[in-house]
Amino acid sequence: MRRDFDVVAVGDLNADLILTGDVTPVFGQVEKLIDDATLTMGGSTSIFACGVARLGLRVAFVGRVGRDPIGDYLLDALQARGIDIAGVRRDERVKTGLTVVLSRGVDRAMLTYLGTLGILAYADVDWSIVERARHLHMGSFYMLDTLRPDAPRLFAAAQARGLTVSLDTNYDPTEKWDGGIAAALAHVDIFLPNETEVKAIGRGATWQEGLGHLAALVPTVALKRGGDGAIARRGAEIAEARPLPVTVVDTTGAGDSFNAGFVFGHLAGWSLQRTVDFAAACGSASTRAAGGIESQPTVEEALELLRETKATTD
Repeated sequence: MRRDFDVVAVGDLNADLILTGDVTPVFGQVEKLIDDATLTMGGSTSIFACGVARLGLRVAFVGRVGRDPIGDYLLDALQARGIDIAGVRRDERVKTGLTVVLSRGVDRAMLTYLGTLGILAYADVDWSIVERARHLHMGSFYMLDTLRPDAPRLFAAAQARGLTVSLDTNYDPTEKWDGGIAAALAHVDIFLPNETEVKAIGRGATWQEGLGHLAALVPTVALKRGGDGAIARRGAEIAEARPLPVTVVDTTGAGDSFNAGFVFGHLAGWSLQRTVDFAAACGSASTRAAGGIESQPTVEEALELLRETKATTD
């Protein structure tokens, strides 16, 4: 089988409108002025795809957008980063998804219109594209209402074709933390939760307990801990990455950029320690500008950030 792509990203493709400054709304028809507004690539899966493309991997995308200006913008943005969009379908009836991000730098609130995110289905997956990749990644598991029940089948079929699989569920808006996640994780090679997700999905009172439960189910779990760095576990092996000192502008997409770095290290055959360190550098670098993709690093930029950090702390 020809492997024309290193990664195929399957999942959410939507835009982010990021508002920064004093973004707490006041109802009663009160108008406030904010510092800045940025329209950029959104969606966990699509930010991840841009991140691995920035790292030099060959990337294809499978998703759905509307036939509208936001859909045009997103497809142009993917193509500008060298990402193959032959697997993206356009819908005549449903608008492209959009998230409004109220950003306070290290924290944010999000309002999302699902649009085409909610109707992406298993039937939309073009296997002539997927089977030519080395790895499949999905983000926003809990947002993909139509595809989610078929995620176990999708992952199993990908693995049967020789791909490895990674998953980032992101937050569950229903806060039920189910949706068939156990069946999906049975066919996942790399799980990429944050602390909230690892406790909820791993049914643990602490992140340590949740990580322990999930590490017994998934070959590799990489836990994102925000300002506290990251920790990865593969069986009994544990590797911890220190937080990297950067000036944070916006944390949107930092976890997705971490995911990109981790998958890069996985495909490169790196050690678990080197992989999680590199992933942490990719996530940290992405916080230096508004939006998830504006400051995603190249391989050399991420490695240089690691070198600078080591020189500072040694």
